[in-house]
Amino acid sequence: MLKGSAKKIAPRLYTTNLEDPPEKIVRDNLYEILGGLFPKFVLSHRTALEGKPSADWEVFLTGSYPRSVPLPGVTVKVIKGPRAGAADKPFMGNLFIASEPRAFLENLQRTRRGESAAKAVGRKELEERLERILRLRGESALNRLRDGARRAAKELGFPGEFKTLDAIIGALLKTKAASALKSRAAKARAAGEPFDPERIRLFEILFSALKKTPLRENPEPHSRPEALRVLAFFEAYFSNYIEGTRFEVNEAREIVFEGKIPRARPEDAHDVLGTYRVVSNLAEYKKLPREASGLWKLLSSRHETILGGRPETRPGEIKSQANRAGDTLFVAPDQVRGTISKGFEFYKVLDSPSARAAFMMFLISEVHPFNDGNGRVARAMMNADLVAAGLRRIIIPTVFRDDYLGALRALSRRGDPGAYLRMLDYAQRFSISVDFPDFASARRALEIANAFKEPGEAKLVVA
Repeated sequence: MLKGSAKKIAPRLYTTNLEDPPEKIVRDNLYEILGGLFPKFVLSHRTALEGKPSADWEVFLTGSYPRSVPLPGVTVKVIKGPRAGAADKPFMGNLFIASEPRAFLENLQRTRRGESAAKAVGRKELEERLERILRLRGESALNRLRDGARRAAKELGFPGEFKTLDAIIGALLKTKAASALKSRAAKARAAGEPFDPERIRLFEILFSALKKTPLRENPEPHSRPEALRVLAFFEAYFSNYIEGTRFEVNEAREIVFEGKIPRARPEDAHDVLGTYRVVSNLAEYKKLPREASGLWKLLSSRHETILGGRPETRPGEIKSQANRAGDTLFVAPDQVRGTISKGFEFYKVLDSPSARAAFMMFLISEVHPFNDGNGRVARAMMNADLVAAGLRRIIIPTVFRDDYLGALRALSRRGDPGAYLRMLDYAQRFSISVDFPDFASARRALEIANAFKEPGEAKLVVA
């Protein structure tokens, strides 16, 4: 234990640290203290499953006798139960920590009247954890967990808990009835339309922010076909440029308006041309989804047009494997349809075209449903809502690329919608500040705004 006792901070607990408050001392040395007070006990239940004390700073141990021990800053809840099993591991010298299979079984124990319910994470959260294992690590990992739980149940005496766990896992793997499942994610998985619950939480955050924060809406001032063609050209040009499909402006103009396909880069040229075909066809661009199946049909069709020059990417089809950008791992292939379908529920009830446009772009960007071309199709789906409402579409120029991607990352990784909404507001202000009566005039205006500059070379100027 702690020697050289100068101050008693709890029964059988002394410290020579006379500066820090007792709560900090206990929390900073928690597991060493627990090992001294409860040698060979097992960190169990939610403490083992979560790997930390609860939000109320309760720690759960399994030992030979039940009791509740208040310590400064922490309450220790000892639950009477079996000693460490074969799969439980020594922890911090004098404790054990329950194996993952044992921890799942313990979190399925029924709570007796008068007993603290906080020892378990709850049925819905437990199902979500199992669904997450299946989603991220595959069926084999879930089957290994079940096999380990079967052995732990037999060794330690959890037959009823294993029966429940086996039923949940069987439902997730579609080998048992799903009627007893509680969580939305688990039910969707069992029904064959799994979704990514972490992404749904992000969609909820953005939805709430959009309900609170009106976005500007600028009517499209042009109606002449020439002006609209020029506007569509620069939308397609910049959308490809920021994805790495880079041509000089005049070269891209020849590709789009004169059909001159460079022999050395036919696929890149078709990317630009395909994007232009989507964003310049106003009759098609104004089509909006009325249900989730219609959203997928539009999304798939537009993607097929944009990436039509790259058949190896399987245009219009769900990606073949999970994709990532930096540290961000996007939605798994088998969850694409389910996640888009859940996201559509938020999209369809937003009142304003600008809010729907902002939500749609993040939805597609965050799901990343295709092997390639996700950014281009996400921006096209955003602008479709604006064009359908007679509003000026949003152009993301080269110089604004880092601001755009940084705002997406802030929402995706930190759940911060503020940067995303500010980025869109600035991009909207820029887009309406540029006039597109003809190609030469539009190009000069974009040059004045620094639109063609690389990120870091200049700032986007809004007149």
